[in-house]
Amino acid sequence: MVYLLIFNIVLTLYKRKKYLKESVDFAGGNFLKEKVIINGAKKLYGEVKIGGAKNAVLKHMAAALLLKDSCLIHNVPRLTDVETMIDLLASLGAKIEYDLNNNSILIDSANLSNNVANYEHVSKMRASFNVLGALIGRCKEAKVALPGGCAIGERKVNLHIKGLEALGAKIKIENGYVLASANKLTGADVYLDIPSVGATENIMLASVLAEGSTRIQNAAQEPEIADLANFLNSMGADIIGAGTSEIIINGVSHKDLHPCSYSTIPDRIEAGTYMAAIVATRGHGIIKNVFPTQLTAVTSKLTEMGANVNILDPFSLEISCNSTPKAVNIVTQPYPGFPTDLQSPLMSVLTTAKGVSIITESLYENRFMQVAELRRMGADVQQDGTHAIINGVKKLTGAQVKASDLRAGASLLVAALSANGTTSVSSLHHIDRGYEIFEKKLKDLGASIERVIDDSLPVSKPVNTINLEV
Repeated sequence: MVYLLIFNIVLTLYKRKKYLKESVDFAGGNFLKEKVIINGAKKLYGEVKIGGAKNAVLKHMAAALLLKDSCLIHNVPRLTDVETMIDLLASLGAKIEYDLNNNSILIDSANLSNNVANYEHVSKMRASFNVLGALIGRCKEAKVALPGGCAIGERKVNLHIKGLEALGAKIKIENGYVLASANKLTGADVYLDIPSVGATENIMLASVLAEGSTRIQNAAQEPEIADLANFLNSMGADIIGAGTSEIIINGVSHKDLHPCSYSTIPDRIEAGTYMAAIVATRGHGIIKNVFPTQLTAVTSKLTEMGANVNILDPFSLEISCNSTPKAVNIVTQPYPGFPTDLQSPLMSVLTTAKGVSIITESLYENRFMQVAELRRMGADVQQDGTHAIINGVKKLTGAQVKASDLRAGASLLVAALSANGTTSVSSLHHIDRGYEIFEKKLKDLGASIERVIDDSLPVSKPVNTINLEV
C-alpha cells in the first residue's frame, strides 16, 4: 500500500508538471519572460471550442471543502488560476488528482488537516477567498488571508463579513487575515447593498451546513452563481432561486452530503473574447461549447456594431463581420447587464469603429488599464474618470505592449490581431490565468501568433504571479 501511495503521488506530480510544460514553458522562471508575437490584419476563420468557466470552477473547488468525501469536477480549463487553487486546497489537506487528458479534477476533502488559508496562496487570486465560507461552514473556524488578484480597483470584503456575521460567525481582521469562528451557524435573512458575486458565493457556502434557512436578497445573478448552486445541490445541498435576486439555502447536515460528479458550465467571458477577436479582424467563426443565452448583452452590442450573430443550437453560435464596425456606447452592469470582464476586449474592437464610442465602467474604478497600451498602437482613447471615449481610427499599428491584468491582456490580443504589422505582448502570466492555450486556439482560427522567450524581459515575480513549482 505504501509503495502504491508513493507511486500515485509521483504520478500526480508528473501529470501536473507535464500540464505546465504543455501549456507554457515555466522552467527556470521562463514563463515570466515570455511574450507572443502577432502578425496582425489577418481575418480569423474557423471554429473554436470554449473551455470551462474559470469563475465557476474555482468556486466549485472551494465548495468541495464542505464534503467529507470526494467529488469529481469535469470541464476544468487549463489555467494557472486552477493550479493556484489546487495548491491552496492541498495546503488545507485535500487530496487532488488532476486528469489533464479529460480536463477533470478529483478532490478528496475527507480529512482536512488545516483551516488556515495563508497569504502565499490567497494573495495571488481573489477567488481563493471563497474558501472562507466553506471552512467556516464545515469547521466552524477559519483563518483566511485577505484576497489579492487583478489590480482593477478596490474590491472590499465587507459584504462577505456582513453576511457571515448574520449567520452567527464572529469575525475580526488581524495582520492581514480574516479570523472567523462560530459555535454554530444559523440561517438568517441577508440583504446585500450591492449584488456582489463573491459575497453571494461565500454566504451560500457558509449556509449549506447552517441550521435553518438563509435568504440572500439582492443576490448576484451571474450564471456562475447558478452553477455553484447546481454543484452544491449535486452533492446534497438544498438551494433554490440561484440565478435570481433572491436565493434560499435550506441548511442540511454533513450526513446529507454525498460524493458527486459535475460538469462546469462554459466560460462566457472566453467566448465573448473570441467573438470580439473575430469581429475586430472582420472574420467569420463558429463558437462551440458555449451557452448563447448567457451572452445576450454582448451579442446585442456586437450586432449593434454591425456583426452578424446566429445561434446555431443551444451550445454554439456563428459570428461574422464584413465591414467596419459602427460606434456604440457600453455601460458595464452586473448580470444580466454587459459584463465588466468584456469591456476591455470590446474596447479594442471599437478603436477602429466608425464614429465615437463611450464605455462607462460602473463596477471597478481601475478597469481601463489597457488604454495606455492601446494608445501605443495608435488608438484614440481618452479617459474621463469612469468613462472612456473612443474615437475610431482607420487602423491600429503593431507595437510592443504589456498586459497589466487578465482582461487588459485579452484586450491587447484582440487589438494585435486586427493591427497592421507586428505586435509583441508581454506579461503573459496575466492572460494565462483566464485563457487556456489561447495561442493554439488563435492559430486554429488562422492567426499568425508565436509564443517565444525574450531574455531581455525581467525575471522578478510580479505580485499576481502564481507559484508553479510542484
